[in-house]
This record gives sequence, C-alpha cells and structure tokens, in this order.
Amino acid sequence: MGSAIIKGIYAAASKNSGRLGDYEITLYAYDKDAEKLKTLLEYGVKPCNSEQELGNKCNYIFLAVKPQVLGEALSALKPSVTENHVFISICAGISSEYIKKNTNPAAKTVIVMPNTPAMLGVGASAISRDNTVNDSDFELAKLIMGCCGLVKEIPMNKMNEIICINGSSPAFIYLFAKGFTDYAKEVGIDEDTAIQLFAQSLIGSAKMLTDSGMTIDRLIKQVSSPGGTTLAGLDRLYEGKLEETVNNACKACTNRAYELAKAKE
Repeated sequence: MGSAIIKGIYAAASKNSGRLGDYEITLYAYDKDAEKLKTLLEYGVKPCNSEQELGNKCNYIFLAVKPQVLGEALSALKPSVTENHVFISICAGISSEYIKKNTNPAAKTVIVMPNTPAMLGVGASAISRDNTVNDSDFELAKLIMGCCGLVKEIPMNKMNEIICINGSSPAFIYLFAKGFTDYAKEVGIDEDTAIQLFAQSLIGSAKMLTDSGMTIDRLIKQVSSPGGTTLAGLDRLYEGKLEETVNNACKACTNRAYELAKAKE
C-alpha cells in the first residue's frame, strides 16, 4: 500500500512540476528490505538509511507498516520526532494516542483507512485528524490520499468502525464475486467472460448508487420485476439472511480493530 501511494504521489506531482496543489514535494523512504526500497527509486524517492534519518529529513512521516511492527518503527523514529512532525498512518486499529505515546506527545497525527484499489488509483480512503493538526497540514494529507482515489473525512472516533466499510469490504466483495464465477463454471460459462460481465455490473451498480439519486431499496425494486428471475434469486438471499451476515461480518471486523488497538495500549 505504501508503494501504491508513492506511485500515486509521483504521478500527480510529475504533472505539476513536482507539486501537489500548493505544496512542493520531495519523497524520502526507509525500508529494512533494501530491495523493496530500491524498487521505489524510479518514482523519485530518496532512500534513507534508518527511521531516524527519515524523521530528521521529513516533516510529514507516512506510516505504512504492519501494525505488529509499528511499535519498533516508532521507537526508532522517536529521537527525531518534534512537535512539528505530522504522522499520516494507515495502520489498522492504531490510534493517534498510541503514535504520540511512542514518539512525542506534541506530534500531530492524521489517521487514514485506505483500501487496495488505491493500487490502481481508484481507492477509497477515510481520513481523520487529531485536534492539533491545522487545516494546511490536513489539506496536504488529503491531497496525498487523493492521488489514489476518493477521500472522505470522518470523525476520529469512527476510524475503527469505518474499516469494514471501505478497508475490508473489497475482500468481502471478492468473495461475493467468487460465488458468481463458481456458478458460471458450474453451468459451463467461460470464467473470464463471467468475471468481465460481473465486474462491469459492479461498476455500473456502483454508479447507480452514487449518481442515480435513488435509495438502495428503490434500486433493488427497479431490477425486480414481479414474479421474475431477480425476485426468485433475492428470495434465496433473504432466506440466507445476507444482510444479517454482512452486518455480523462488519461487527467482527470492527471488534478485531478494537482488539488490535487494546493490544497496543
């Protein structure tokens, strides 16, 4: 995900003489895996030899590591962190308080929940800030995430709840899609054809959700002719309690986010 965001920044800044909006951008990065770091050089990244060097050179520090190793990374950054640093974190279940506690209580934090479609520039990111982040710093954070798709601000206290909506939901959608492609193979329809048709149906349905002005219930009704094929299929989904299953999946996802956060206290 970090690489995808770097690529997005590079592509956007390259079109605007190295700037994002009013901000001039220089990218630095550090990774313990030297080979991974090397792959970023083609995107204008200047490599650093340590977390502390990164902190010394950058005012904005993007945290794109696994939550399990974040503590180690923050400890290494701590000597270089001042009240002028802004952390932008995409680590699931990690709070602003945890980052401050392990670096500098005066540091500023922006919390982001992106999703993997950001790799293609069509991501959906929820973003929030603590009350020490000024409008200018927050605007830059939004511009950065905007290089990879849609960005929506939400309250900081809903960052765990939003994970299932956009962060984890691609996996849920892929599993849903698998049910359709498995059926296609079962009845002798070419899998690639089925994927293409179903994927385009997802794209079109998404546009109907955002652009048609209709409610979800109205959209369902629009497809459902009385006594027709769609209602026959919907009846099975209702019998299987699809909505309840999705709700339970969302709750499990949110609960896990809080467990991860508690483990870091």
